Amino acid sequence: MGYLSILAWIIFGAIAGWLASLIMGAQDGLLLDIVLGIVGAFLGGWVMTALGQSGITGFNLYSIVVAVIGGIILIAISRAFRGPKSI
Repeated sequence: MGYLSILAWIIFGAIAGWLASLIMGAQDGLLLDIVLGIVGAFLGGWVMTALGQSGITGFNLYSIVVAVIGGIILIAISRAFRGPKSI
């Protein structure tokens, strides 16, 4: 994995995490948004694959939507276990 791939994942994660945080009203900072977006991409890809759809397909709008869905799921799970103040 090259430096551009790592940079692309960071940018991708920042965009997806920020959108998921914005939708769910959980704004906790850029670093957490990046982590949320990257982990959300894996979770969203897994969920979409389980539903018979394609997961993350690259740096495109469909993949951002999949990652945002994963991020929303992560925030919802976090709130279920920790309460509404967490991510």
